[in-house]
Amino acid sequence: MANSFFTGKTLLITGGTGSFGNAVLNRFLATDIGEIRIFSRDEKKQDDMRHEYQAKFPQHAGKIKFYIGDVRNIDSLRDPMRGVDFIFHAAALKQVPSCEFFPMEAVRTNVEGTDNVLTAAIDAGVKRIVCLSTDKAAYPINAMGISKAMMEKVICAKARNVPAEQTTICCTRYGNVMCSRGSVIPLFIEQIRAGKPITITDPEMTRFLMSLEEAVDLVLFAFEHANPGDLFIQKADACTIGDLAKAVQQLFGDTGTHIIGTRHGEKLYETLMTREERLKATDMGHYFRVAADGRDLNYDKYFVDGKVQTEAEDSYTSHNTTRLDVQGVVEKLLTLDTIQEELKQHG
Repeated sequence: MANSFFTGKTLLITGGTGSFGNAVLNRFLATDIGEIRIFSRDEKKQDDMRHEYQAKFPQHAGKIKFYIGDVRNIDSLRDPMRGVDFIFHAAALKQVPSCEFFPMEAVRTNVEGTDNVLTAAIDAGVKRIVCLSTDKAAYPINAMGISKAMMEKVICAKARNVPAEQTTICCTRYGNVMCSRGSVIPLFIEQIRAGKPITITDPEMTRFLMSLEEAVDLVLFAFEHANPGDLFIQKADACTIGDLAKAVQQLFGDTGTHIIGTRHGEKLYETLMTREERLKATDMGHYFRVAADGRDLNYDKYFVDGKVQTEAEDSYTSHNTTRLDVQGVVEKLLTLDTIQEELKQHG
């Protein structure tokens, strides 16, 4: 996307101290964007981030403004929203086991928090909002995925009830982001450095593989192409957890493996797009667009002649997408700056 889309604009990132917020800052801070606002509830992370970017981009760090608040509290969102043009909504509870044990906390942040963000943004006249969802929202079986699926429903409902010329709201859905907070890859590297065997839940479990750069690219694509209520999904490679472990050990050393079994709420494979969504998805090259259902509650005015097809033959999953072997995973890992830095430190 050309930087001109963001020239002189103000961007707000909720949950902005996380991996995604840092990736956005690294991508945009040196461009002609006007201002980037970081909204989060952790003052320590904000202070660390402030010092990091003052050292890394001293000539541009003045573009970053920090706001303490919580998406659960709509009042804390109102001041940061004033004068904002665009929003990346990344604030969320993302850890699957944590959400299993505290499901109402997931509801308060992922569902009610999203509703608060969208309500405050619409009231403030924000032009475009992209909300970040997860593959776990498709056919959800765990509390985190269920809360994210409900978040997507909130997004569609809000998008339906606000004029597009006023505020365009859309959503992106993507799989595991490699080396982000909560990713298993940093854990594997830490275990190897400590001389311990890598702990694997199930070697046959498959997961999508995306880099943070790809996650940012997906969100920017959504910004440029979204209609109200659209869901954007990136076509992504996948691998088994067993092959991922072998790839990390090939790079950092083989300390053996230890099978610990699946954790609370984990799936054998992830689904990025359901059969129902795939039927109406538009292939846009690297991405799929799933348009929102434009009908209202007056179903009597809609009629269909002939056979009705309600779902595609298969969903789009980490089992049936392009599967990388160990060498393919190694090559993908080597494209990550984080891995290159770890290898330098590892010697």
